[in-house]
Amino acid sequence: MCGIVGYEGTREACDILIDALSRLEYRGYDSAGIALLGQGAIHIERRKGKVEELRKILDGASLKGSIGLAHTRWATHGAPSEKNAHPHRAGDVVVVHNGIIENYLALKERLKKGGHVFVSDTDTEVIPHLITDYAQKGGSFVDSVRLALKELKGSWAVGILKESERTLVAAKNESPLIVGVGDGEYFIASDIPAIINRTDRFIFLEDNDMAIFRGRDMRIINVEGEDVVREVRQVRWSTEMAEKGGYSHFMLKEIFEQPRAISDTLLGRTREEEGDVEFEGVVLPDLAAVRKIWMVACGTSHHACMIGKHMIETNLRIPVETDMASEFRYRNPIMLPGDLFIAVSQSGETADTIAAMREARSRGASTLSVCNVLGSTLAREADNVIFTHAGPEIGVASTKAFTTQISVMFLLTLHIGRRLGILGRHDVRERLREIRAIPRKVRSVLDAAPSIRAAAGRYMSFRDFLFLGRGINFPTALEGALKLKEISYIHAEAYAAGEMKHGPIALIDDGMPVVCVSPADRTYKKTCGNMEEAMARKGNIILISDDGTHEMAARAAEVITVPSAAYELQPILSIVPLQLLAYYIADLLGTDVDQPRNLAKSVTVE
Repeated sequence: MCGIVGYEGTREACDILIDALSRLEYRGYDSAGIALLGQGAIHIERRKGKVEELRKILDGASLKGSIGLAHTRWATHGAPSEKNAHPHRAGDVVVVHNGIIENYLALKERLKKGGHVFVSDTDTEVIPHLITDYAQKGGSFVDSVRLALKELKGSWAVGILKESERTLVAAKNESPLIVGVGDGEYFIASDIPAIINRTDRFIFLEDNDMAIFRGRDMRIINVEGEDVVREVRQVRWSTEMAEKGGYSHFMLKEIFEQPRAISDTLLGRTREEEGDVEFEGVVLPDLAAVRKIWMVACGTSHHACMIGKHMIETNLRIPVETDMASEFRYRNPIMLPGDLFIAVSQSGETADTIAAMREARSRGASTLSVCNVLGSTLAREADNVIFTHAGPEIGVASTKAFTTQISVMFLLTLHIGRRLGILGRHDVRERLREIRAIPRKVRSVLDAAPSIRAAAGRYMSFRDFLFLGRGINFPTALEGALKLKEISYIHAEAYAAGEMKHGPIALIDDGMPVVCVSPADRTYKKTCGNMEEAMARKGNIILISDDGTHEMAARAAEVITVPSAAYELQPILSIVPLQLLAYYIADLLGTDVDQPRNLAKSVTVE
């Protein structure tokens, strides 16, 4: 996830762009760059690091120009460096980009054969070269952009500037991009916070829209060249509200960002036609020789590992051992050279997880990290790394980190299965179709947020909760309980439902809500029996299920229905209402949702 801003108007653009860029730094922070068109030429400055590093070199530089683009990067292709920072240029065309171009390698090879020379490791650089290639064949600038965009597969929001024509184009497909409408000036941005201090009038571009700015006039067409009309809407947000996307807390914003975050995690990795999954730059060891896979993490990430264990053992029959990172080193684990060690952390800086990975390496294991932050310690030190592409997570209680980690576990299962010949092309293709549908299904769960908020109002006064789940949804129950206790300070415990009668059942009475995750899977009947036992003790059942005709629904106090999905993916859908329930209870109680007491976002001490 990257941040794009642009300006076309009568004022000097440099300060406007840098100010807007700093407001988008939550979208990316490994490098930044700016392109200004003034006195007939485009001047580009790029720096590795945060926007402040770019600002330092611009202070006092007297860069002139009333039209320009700027970008803050969160890398997907190519390590953080000045050469990989945006904007990218080919000829007199300059581009900034957010998203992933899935077919960039094929496009790059074609363009190289045509004489184009590339200087970065990014997927983005193919865009200005492709536009230039069409222009060299006699096409107009707008037509060249249009034809180039039609060739791109994947997601893109782009700002494109042509030096010789003083023309700016903004276009999008599956990545956000808005137009701010001022008095005789226009802004483009990835998100409202960047420019809310400049205007309160916005056009929300739709997929395959192209907004063309020339001489302070704007025209919107689609990639077919047809004129389209988009409404100018007025947004009355304060600057603080804008930073949170209009949501009351970052946590709520991040819960609602999950469809986008999951989509971004899939992009560039799924090969549906070939029935395969590829991770750029990841070269796993001889998988046939792997005796055991270890998954080690803390907190929410540990729950994701427990789900990953189910996925791999169920589908691939490879033994997987999960462990809490804080305990791993102190039991002298029996690890053999050649074992695969997977460390999972949102921040990539969790001290216990880093220490566990170093211990595993010292014992000869091959290391793979799954994390969300480029340049983090886990990302640097592991033999291989898979990024979740969730984007920055500001709220202390992880939400989108969890669902994107599960998504990576699913993709990794398919990747390993194909390499070992356990999963065939057709089987993987069907499973990729399943996960591609997950963002849409998550959106349908989020549509039920008002009814979940109403349920939260009915349960906010209870001081103890019990969460139950079986199989792959036992970790879902653990994560639901963790969310509630983290942000509401209500005591919550989670158990595998079959363990309830071995102790926790003594706690159940009419003052103990029992949250049961019970989709129509292989554990359905057993979980129904556990609910019967809880109701016999007057427990108030809050049922989470994908079965609208669940046999316990009529007797449950609350029923929250989610869509059905493949067994391995159901936890993604089941956790979303639990995240919302925890959030709304905490919000109604007035706790500090984004910064709960005694907790930190990244635990960097052991």
